Parts: sequence; structure tokens; C-alpha cells
Amino acid sequence: MSTPKRFIAGVVCPRCKEMDRIRAWEQNDTRYRECVSCGFFEQLPLEESEMPELTTRVNEVRDEQKHQDVQPVRILDPGKSRS
Repeated sequence: MSTPKRFIAGVVCPRCKEMDRIRAWEQNDTRYRECVSCGFFEQLPLEESEMPELTTRVNEVRDEQKHQDVQPVRILDPGKSRS
């Protein structure tokens, strides 16, 4: 049984690093994905426990995000006067 080829939103190609160029489909208990820009092709087993998570812009951690300083935010109530 085969599923139609579909583009995966937000996925970055591991070879050319282009976003939204990967399409994926399943056929004969194997998941396939390919990049329409550079020709990258990969076969993955359908066992969910062994599949790595695909890199997307949501779960991708950029270098500038790793090094940002975290500061607490203090919320003020506009109804209360500050004395």
C-alpha cells in the first residue's frame, strides 16, 4: 500500500538546508523522504520508536537562541498606584 507524496511544512533539508522542500510518502512498510531542490533521498523504517524527529523550524534550536540572557518580567497592575 502506498500513500501520496506530500510536502512536510517547516522541514529543513539535511543536505542543502532549504526549508519546505522535503516531500515524504510511505510504501511497503518504509517511509521515504526526498528534497525537490537538491535530490537528497532517504529511506526510514516505519517503526515509530526508532525514527528520529524531523528537524523543523519549531524544534530547531539556533545558536542565537542558546545564548540569550533570560530576564524575569514584572507585571504591574495599572489599577494600583505606586507609592
